[in-house]
Amino acid sequence: MTKKAKNPTWEIKDRTYLLRGGKTPLTHTIRSKNMFWFDKEAGYERELKYTTNQRTVFVDEMKGDARLGHIVFEDGSLQVPREKQTLQKLLSLYHPDLNKIYQEFDSTKVAEDDIDILELELEAMNVAHQMDIDHAEAVVRSSVGSEVSKMTSKEIKRDLLLFAKNNPDLFLEIANDEDINIRNLGIKAVEMGILKLSSDQRTFKWGTNDKKIVTVPFDENPYSALTAYFKTDEGIEIYQTIEKRLK
Repeated sequence: MTKKAKNPTWEIKDRTYLLRGGKTPLTHTIRSKNMFWFDKEAGYERELKYTTNQRTVFVDEMKGDARLGHIVFEDGSLQVPREKQTLQKLLSLYHPDLNKIYQEFDSTKVAEDDIDILELELEAMNVAHQMDIDHAEAVVRSSVGSEVSKMTSKEIKRDLLLFAKNNPDLFLEIANDEDINIRNLGIKAVEMGILKLSSDQRTFKWGTNDKKIVTVPFDENPYSALTAYFKTDEGIEIYQTIEKRLK
């Protein structure tokens, strides 16, 4: 006697399935035969097939002729009414392409994800709103580069808030980087000619006398190297000197 598969808790309802990756082709057909599902209780793989006249998707439970059905997504989605339990269970529980080619739409999960996104956006906006202008300039510089030097404080604040709203994850990562202000000072010092960065991006020098300050290690970002140098006992004095000159 064939051992029937034990189904997880199952709710009778209409279900919607969507192709992954936001794909919306006019039609897309997925497999309805030549599939297998490992039954842990039985200890072996069982063949699956979607038919229009059987009450099961397991071939070894089918009786009589089995008329093959087709599983077709239209415009990237497939609506399966509650009456079609055989197809729903194949798509939601057993189909090998589940969460690979398509996924079941879960409105509760979508709502939870939306809440997480909105809360993250709110956190980022609050951080941006409370941020002082020097820190704001450093954060905005990471996205617009040297253009920030030409912006007014209101323009910086505007771009900061937009950055926080549109990309809260990245914004919070940059805003919480303890080195962001140090790095920003180094960039400003070069822009204003207090420091010089050699054309090969390997050496920082004083802008007035070309005296070398620090050599950039091979394959390292020059401003990352300068930031690390500013945090040393020797570099902190130079950092403080530049800071005074920029005020």
